[in-house]
Amino acid sequence: MNGEYPDQSLLPSEHELANLFGVSRITAKRALNEVAAEGLCIRRRGLGSRVTYNPAGGPLKSDTQGLLDIFSDLYLRTEGRVLEFSYAPAGKRIAEVLEIDESAEVQRSTRTRRLDGTPLSYLTTYVPADLGRHYDRGHIVHQAVVTMLEKTGVEVANADQTITATLAEAIAAEALEIKQGAPLLRISRIVRDRDNRVVEYIVGLYRPDQFQYSMSLLRVDDGIRQFWAVK
Repeated sequence: MNGEYPDQSLLPSEHELANLFGVSRITAKRALNEVAAEGLCIRRRGLGSRVTYNPAGGPLKSDTQGLLDIFSDLYLRTEGRVLEFSYAPAGKRIAEVLEIDESAEVQRSTRTRRLDGTPLSYLTTYVPADLGRHYDRGHIVHQAVVTMLEKTGVEVANADQTITATLAEAIAAEALEIKQGAPLLRISRIVRDRDNRVVEYIVGLYRPDQFQYSMSLLRVDDGIRQFWAVK
């Protein structure tokens, strides 16, 4: 996945893998068969296992610290496109998240971003209308919505963020150029200002072949119990 073995290059043989990792020949064979089953290589008797995966520059990676800034970093490394920019009543679900009346107007925008020409993310953002009217759709092509809010005087203080998995529905699948029902990483964030007002609700859908989430852990013993902590 990280390009150590480029597209069309040969992977080590079963014998080489067995020696390299100190495992049996059967284990090495099974591992290569699993790689082939994932569509990452083609195995041919007498010709070896040839890589059939192009990482297109490699996926973006983020850890527990950097994940909070990954949306900002995206705008430096990727190309953006605004698909929708409109105003409408919040409706029940969004009103509950933004903690406003259902009839209150909100700005809704949807955007995609590409990494090295390949779709990376499909972002949907909801902002209270009175805040959203300080900028237009052209501003959020090259900048994150939260950046625009801060430029207009909003003092962002904290956010609640959730990471989960989901399946691509038709609209997102088309935008991300994947099959409907394909797995996606879903990151949602509720952003508040210093007065505890919700100023943004953003949902990002990410192709897992283009975005990876990782962390380093330490095993900690506090004298009472042992547990994992973020390094």
